[in-house]
Amino acid sequence: MDELINRITSNVGIDADTAKQAVGAILAFLQSEGPADKVSELLAAVPGAEALIAQAPSGGMLSMGGVMGLGQKLMGMGLGMGEISNTAKETMGFARENGAGDAIDEIVASIPGLSQFV
Repeated sequence: MDELINRITSNVGIDADTAKQAVGAILAFLQSEGPADKVSELLAAVPGAEALIAQAPSGGMLSMGGVMGLGQKLMGMGLGMGEISNTAKETMGFARENGAGDAIDEIVASIPGLSQFV
């Protein structure tokens, strides 16, 4: 987990606590919206994924779903669109480097609108 969070803080420029919450929110979203078998492969490639998901903020004032709901949650953490996209790219890149490449492609293809952020 630390390797991914350090990578995000260095490359995206957000603090570690925000990075943990953002990655947790992204992983929780993928877990709820993506194909379960492929998301399991992705989570296995991210050490500490379950702990990050547990740190993700839950709910929100508006109940928008899908990618827009995730974006809304991340913006609520104070992230801008560039930071959201870069955090998602770093997270997916890290998982891809750790063996979840094919799973990521299938997850992205299965969730409408996700490809524009990763």
